[in-house]
Amino acid sequence: MATLRLNGKDVSLPEDPRTTLLDFLHQHLSLFGTKKGCDHGQCGACTVIVDGERVNACLVFAFQLEDCEVTTIEGIANDDALHPLQQAFIERDAFQCGYCTSGQLCSGVSLLNELKSGDPSAVTYSNRASLKEDISERMSGNLCRCGAYPNIVDAITDVIALERQ
Repeated sequence: MATLRLNGKDVSLPEDPRTTLLDFLHQHLSLFGTKKGCDHGQCGACTVIVDGERVNACLVFAFQLEDCEVTTIEGIANDDALHPLQQAFIERDAFQCGYCTSGQLCSGVSLLNELKSGDPSAVTYSNRASLKEDISERMSGNLCRCGAYPNIVDAITDVIALERQ
């Protein structure tokens, strides 16, 4: 049977090849932290991390992720402690209604990994972008109807500063 690694545990994939990762998480595994927003890959509410890269769970079929490592919002915490970005979101009040938060956090964790790896963004090819401009560009696939963007960017900036110490 085909499997993927989800939040550190091997999970059997569904037999129906039409099952999206998002529906698999909700309907088969009862993991509801990953949200369904637009169901068209435009809002980022369903963002998860697949092999270190952010992916819209509504756009990928579960069977495509055989042997992949998938991390959802339920898996980003470190043991019993919050991930530093989760803590920074709390400290910076980087959410209001909270619907987009799981996608924002998964995207932010992936962003932190991109920066550690030295991966450029669309605005850093010129080497003239500020850190906040770079973060905004990298997070542009995640929408927040409440407009918490400045606090989200500040939370990510705080974690980057902590990691650089």
